[in-house]
Amino acid sequence: MNKTTLDPTKVAPALNAASGWWLRTLGRIERTTVADPAVRVLQWGIRSLPLGDVRDLLKGRPLGHPLHPVLVQVPVGCWLSAAVLDLVPGERRGATTLTAVGLAGVAPAAIAGWADWADQPPEQARVGLAHAASNAAAVGCYAVSLAARLGGHPVKGRMWGWAGLAAVAVTGALGGHIAHRQDTFRKAVSAPSAGPASAPERPTAAGVPRPPGTGSPSTPPCPAT
Repeated sequence: MNKTTLDPTKVAPALNAASGWWLRTLGRIERTTVADPAVRVLQWGIRSLPLGDVRDLLKGRPLGHPLHPVLVQVPVGCWLSAAVLDLVPGERRGATTLTAVGLAGVAPAAIAGWADWADQPPEQARVGLAHAASNAAAVGCYAVSLAARLGGHPVKGRMWGWAGLAAVAVTGALGGHIAHRQDTFRKAVSAPSAGPASAPERPTAAGVPRPPGTGSPSTPPCPAT
């Protein structure tokens, strides 16, 4: 029997090419300034809402981390599970229920996401708009899927559900990129500014570095004159 195996020498270049294309696409989105006026207006509008302490809750400050990635597990988990049940005979009702529950979980996740987005710098905000657009595409697909399932058209419902899952994959990748850039941005902001170059630390007799300008471990540093 002939067995077909994947040739690593062919798979790896293909994956590298796909990764390179994706990163270049993200770079173009980050540099595109066409939507910046709309971004500024939207961010200002969201920040101006009188949310009070609710804003801190939506941003996840009581938890110590953003709330949006937690809430998004509900629709993503439900829709992924529905796709699995669509492949199992006799599980039509379960897939329909999970599709509906996923749609019900969209609103809380989206509200928390917009609260985060309002404070993002321009590069992340631009990718955030693409993230929101792909979210809207996913929700639209699953809304049509649910309507088809309830209307007695299971095949159509499955097709739209799988299309929605593809949109979820795209929006998840965009969201992951935003989170990575946000973490990088926070580290850059919190890192101490680089001062003038200083002399390297000198090792002590025991091999433990000590700050420059200090004497031996047994003698105090010379006072300044």
